[in-house]
Amino acid sequence: MKHIILFLSTLLVMTSCSNLVDDLNENPNSPTSSSYQYILTGTEVGNMNLHTGEVARKSGIFAGQYIGIDRQHEGFSQYAVTTSDFDGHWNAVYVQVVINALETEAAAADEGVAGVTLGITQVLRALALGTATDLWGDIPFSQAGDPEIQNPAFEAQLQVFDNLQSLLDDAIINLQSGSGRPTANSDIHFDGDPNAWQEVAHTLKARYYLHTRDYMQAYEQAQLGISSPDNSLLGIHGNALDNANLNYQFFAIQSRQSDLIVSDFFSSMLNPDAQSNPNFDRYRGNSKTNEAGRFGYLFRTTDLGIQPNVVDGWAAQEAPSQIVTYEENMLILAEAGFRSVGFGEGLSRLNAYRQYLNGGGYLTNADPSDIEYADYVAEDFESGGMENADGLSADDALLREILEERYITFFGQIEAFNDTRRTESEEMVRVPVEPNVGDQLPQRFIYPDTEIDRNANTPSPVPNFFDPTPVNQ
Repeated sequence: MKHIILFLSTLLVMTSCSNLVDDLNENPNSPTSSSYQYILTGTEVGNMNLHTGEVARKSGIFAGQYIGIDRQHEGFSQYAVTTSDFDGHWNAVYVQVVINALETEAAAADEGVAGVTLGITQVLRALALGTATDLWGDIPFSQAGDPEIQNPAFEAQLQVFDNLQSLLDDAIINLQSGSGRPTANSDIHFDGDPNAWQEVAHTLKARYYLHTRDYMQAYEQAQLGISSPDNSLLGIHGNALDNANLNYQFFAIQSRQSDLIVSDFFSSMLNPDAQSNPNFDRYRGNSKTNEAGRFGYLFRTTDLGIQPNVVDGWAAQEAPSQIVTYEENMLILAEAGFRSVGFGEGLSRLNAYRQYLNGGGYLTNADPSDIEYADYVAEDFESGGMENADGLSADDALLREILEERYITFFGQIEAFNDTRRTESEEMVRVPVEPNVGDQLPQRFIYPDTEIDRNANTPSPVPNFFDPTPVNQ
């Protein structure tokens, strides 16, 4: 059996411009035969492109973290989106990741390899399809990637979340087998380490339970999730232009850097300088918290405004990009622990995360003198306390702090957009993102032209940009 490499090695140039991968799978007359390990590498690169490039930047705009100031990004900030704006993102899910993962599985089976390799591809499929259902709602799942099916059926979002949990359960079983590890260096994240992949799978299970508001299950799965920064699933980058961090490519190399800046809303939370902070009342610092180090890690000031730090911080050329992380797992433990166990558990888990930050955490360039995250105590969340000047209940004040910490930590990640929609109805505790125009916040990516034109099963009428997905209704 021949297996087609749907993600060619030349696309290791991880461009953030989606049009470079449009129509990637439209040359069936020129198949290239390859062993599974090469397709696996391409699948992982495709997954990095999906989760750390333009999809994440659009999500950041819709979550209030970025503001577009020119060309199409200005339009995105004004919520002027069309179906064609999402063609490349749909392609990134289904061609770059899902089909390639299935091709990896088939090629590996032909070579007598299963176990760990199969588990890795299942985690990658679950990650891509989970992102797709988060962003679009109902999506093709069971029939996705089957070349014999021209019009794959769309499945209801809540059913997709159930399917994701089952797929991840299967992945964990395969990873636990310990056999069938991929060829050395073909897994660019963990070199086939089944324990690291199992932890990622559990964190993904926790993420999706959080999205469906099954907080007890989210808490239980996160306890089995990513246990150290070394086991975070990160985009790996190098010192050449073609393998640089995608945000570096956008903000340091491409002319598009003039399109996008960090919003005043977001930067004001972290900027410790009262003179340059556009709204110093929003600054998170207090006698126990100094955000100067995090501000310097994430941002730099340019002639356009505040932009990601491409010199020695978050968007530096070789800086890893976040996909599924130790930080996310710790904050799932904090939120889900609070919601399912209670105040004490939430506070303890939040303080564990603050202790991690206090030791430097992921702030790779920060001067220790610019970092302080001392433990909070229960009194800090009582009415009139350090974290409750406006007189909320102690429970609401703590949850508000956890959700705000998630929003800050998930800068530039799709999870920030998932959180703003999931918590929008919780007026007392949600991060108070406001619409850039009108009175509605964005609720979804809209189905792309490529799917509307080619798949008779695409939902009709096509849901509107402001229509909540079923899980958020």
